[in-house]
Amino acid sequence: MLILDSNQSSTKMSISIKETQVNSDISPLLASIVYPLGQHLVLPFYFKSLEVIGQENLPLQGPVILAPTHRSRWDAIMIPFATGRYVTRRDLRFMVTVDEMKGLQGWFIRHLGGFAINQKHPTLSTIRYGVELLHQGEMLVIFPEGNIFQDDQVHPLKLGLGRLAIQAETSQEHLGIKIVPISVRYNPIIPCRGSSVKIKIGSPLSVADYCQGSPKKDAQHLIQDLQLALNQIDQQEAL
Repeated sequence: MLILDSNQSSTKMSISIKETQVNSDISPLLASIVYPLGQHLVLPFYFKSLEVIGQENLPLQGPVILAPTHRSRWDAIMIPFATGRYVTRRDLRFMVTVDEMKGLQGWFIRHLGGFAINQKHPTLSTIRYGVELLHQGEMLVIFPEGNIFQDDQVHPLKLGLGRLAIQAETSQEHLGIKIVPISVRYNPIIPCRGSSVKIKIGSPLSVADYCQGSPKKDAQHLIQDLQLALNQIDQQEAL
């Protein structure tokens, strides 16, 4: 789970394109309260068991895209628990839908590393911001299925993740982006109190291996292999 020391200064990044600003920040004070509370109180109270497999596959440095399946709003807590500060000593940035950024929930997401993307009409500023985060060596979470699917199969992945990864890798020499497939499974499928959770972290894909000269075809190839990787670990870890 993501944890920050309360005396650490707030980390902020922003980029402005054509007067449209996209930003996210990680509030040390808020993170030092929310994430320990989640790990030590909320998760043990609500879930019967929580198993994480494959944390040795998480890169400890350099730009990373975490690509989890998306089964519940609980995923926003599960992914930091399985990959964040307690495990890698790294902060997470989340690309989430605009609907999730509304109201009080949106305020919390924004101050815990989240920023919004309009899936139907993605803006240049959002894509550029994601690229900039990777150029800065951040760990970025993108749910490649695009939406929450409360079933037991991996749905077709959106091409946007592949395009963003290829664009970032080819626009800065020797960047070395890794994409980590992650399966999140709940039993029962729609989580309730007393549910079990199993998270499987697969071996990372190296984006540089897919940069062959045609950005569109490279992104398609990358997404095809990511789909295969997610399918493989998701079916292996069926509860």
